[in-house]
Amino acid sequence: MKTLVELRDLNKTHTKGQIQTHALKNINLKINEGEFVSISGPSGCGKSTLLSILGLLDAPTSGHYQLANIDAGSLNVDQRSKVRNQYVGYVFQSFNLIDHLTVFENVALPLEHRGDSSKAIKAEVEKQLTAVNMHNYMHHKPNQLSGGQQQRVAIARALVGEPQLLLVDEPTGNLDSHNGDLVMQELIELNNQGVTIVMVTHDERYSRMAKRQVRLFDGEIIVEHQEAVA
Repeated sequence: MKTLVELRDLNKTHTKGQIQTHALKNINLKINEGEFVSISGPSGCGKSTLLSILGLLDAPTSGHYQLANIDAGSLNVDQRSKVRNQYVGYVFQSFNLIDHLTVFENVALPLEHRGDSSKAIKAEVEKQLTAVNMHNYMHHKPNQLSGGQQQRVAIARALVGEPQLLLVDEPTGNLDSHNGDLVMQELIELNNQGVTIVMVTHDERYSRMAKRQVRLFDGEIIVEHQEAVA
């Protein structure tokens, strides 16, 4: 299998005045193409910090991060933004949909930032909305949708650029159990189609649905478990 993500001796420290907080400590992690990895642990253990670094929304204090053969640590802010747009899809817990835009317009945003043609954008947006069963809602506004529907739109937006890595932050955190189960089945199906997924979750039941589980405690990896391959 081809390695998509490699973290070596990665650390993240937050400094406020004279107080230093070690959010991540000596993280070593490899993720191969096609994996579904869950990251779990108690509140404040560094899960979201790790996901932000993987998504190039934040930078480590020290250590090495390689994404798709790119040395992410050597990139400036503009370069990180460009690489993120090309390689990473990010699904936020709070959906982060823009209220005054339609579902279609929300999903089209990453492709508009790339400068794709209107024809290409239309085809790709409709393809991804169909994949998450939201094609019939493309002209709705976010406030006309349920939480589960908004999360599926957020997944379509993350996938529209066909990223190599899909990062998902607490995808069921704002959903009831029924909608949470539906979103998890959506992610499992995407992974079965070959999408590489890293998901942060506090829910142990959903964490165990991933093929590989990583558990953090106080910024360190304390447990790794991988589903046996027959």
